[in-house]
Amino acid sequence: MTQQGVRWTADQVLALAPDAASRKAGSKLGAAGPWSEAGSSDEGTVWGLCKGSGSKPYQTVIDIADAAGPAYKCSCPSRKFPCKHALGLLLLWAGGEGAVPPGPAPDWAEQWIEGRRQRGQEKAAAGAAGSAAGSGDPEAARRRAERRAVRITAGATELEQRLADLLRGGLAGAEQAGYGMWEETAARMVDAQAPGLAARVRELGSIPSSGPGWPVRLLEECALIHLLDQGWLRRERLPDGLASTVRSRIGLPASADGPAIRDRWLVLAQYDTADARLTTRRIWLHGTDSGRTALLLSYGAAGRAPELALPVGLELEAEVSPYPGTGQLRAALGERFAPPAPSAARPPGVTTEEAAARYGEALRDDPWLDSVPVTLDRVVPAPDGDSWQLADAEGDSALPLTAAARSRPGLWRLVALSGGAPVKVFGECGHRGFTPLTAWPEGAGEAVRLC
Repeated sequence: MTQQGVRWTADQVLALAPDAASRKAGSKLGAAGPWSEAGSSDEGTVWGLCKGSGSKPYQTVIDIADAAGPAYKCSCPSRKFPCKHALGLLLLWAGGEGAVPPGPAPDWAEQWIEGRRQRGQEKAAAGAAGSAAGSGDPEAARRRAERRAVRITAGATELEQRLADLLRGGLAGAEQAGYGMWEETAARMVDAQAPGLAARVRELGSIPSSGPGWPVRLLEECALIHLLDQGWLRRERLPDGLASTVRSRIGLPASADGPAIRDRWLVLAQYDTADARLTTRRIWLHGTDSGRTALLLSYGAAGRAPELALPVGLELEAEVSPYPGTGQLRAALGERFAPPAPSAARPPGVTTEEAAARYGEALRDDPWLDSVPVTLDRVVPAPDGDSWQLADAEGDSALPLTAAARSRPGLWRLVALSGGAPVKVFGECGHRGFTPLTAWPEGAGEAVRLC
């Protein structure tokens, strides 16, 4: 199949936008008016000149078939990724071949395309050389790992003492101490090279101001941190899978060393979370042949979107390799064998009761798990007092929506899509409730992104 035979929908293109402002601005550039010399190739690249406020048009070129998701280049000064011009060009391309006809690339686009190919070859060669060099000094790697383990053990021991002091003095002391106490403790965990512990400690600081019932929530979170500390301090006694999960939760890096799984992967959802340091992108995949669910994580520096982007609702034939750890769904995207293409596939669904049971079962393998990916079949969004829930169309059970889901525009898209009729919904189910990410109407219909 050539790239010219694959067309995305406008929703799939706009799902790549880094924010709402980019979606709005890109939509205005999705018509032929501002574009000239637009074209495309069978290899999966599109290009065009977009008229801007200056005397020279912006040069925009996109590699749609890139193995890590679409890659973009635009001469505009925007720091957003992709910029509004790239979104507009993709929308123009998605509308059909007439506006972006096949043909030879102009020199400025061809230079970028060739440069990407050359850098890809150099990166592959450097990776192979780095692997060979790294494997040549395993003793040095072992010594580094031992030194870090000693630091983490010291940090975990100190954290255990601080938790014991908190409980001995009473939880009311946490409210009086304020956030500074936890920030200082988190900094100590960073010094101990345990970023996972540091992140969990920082979250403790916000609990005393989180409303009624905060002492119970604080005690629960302290118990989970204590459990993680003890898991690290007794890691030699744990089964291999659980020990890998503990190392991952502590924040130790790991490689995707599981056997590669080749499948036709349906892109279920994509969304970003950001803090002052980092933007994290989560992409959920469903293997249409294997039935497996995989999570791809990618990162961008603060203020910049990660490079990996896959439009929701498309399907790609590719290999993914799982990371170690019992119950872990994270995987690394490997070789891709075809560009993303529209698909009528949908993941199989379960009832709300089965979804809650699935989360409970997952906690046995990973007690620190906030949620699990679940597809709910034939559910109806319904108000529940001041809140909302997803109720089984043929049963008397329901799952409450999380507070975050209730505050997002996606809730109203879900309600409008349903119109009181059952829908299929993919999302994350955990102890705080259910967060819908993507929905499909009954019968035929495209995926609707909710996040």
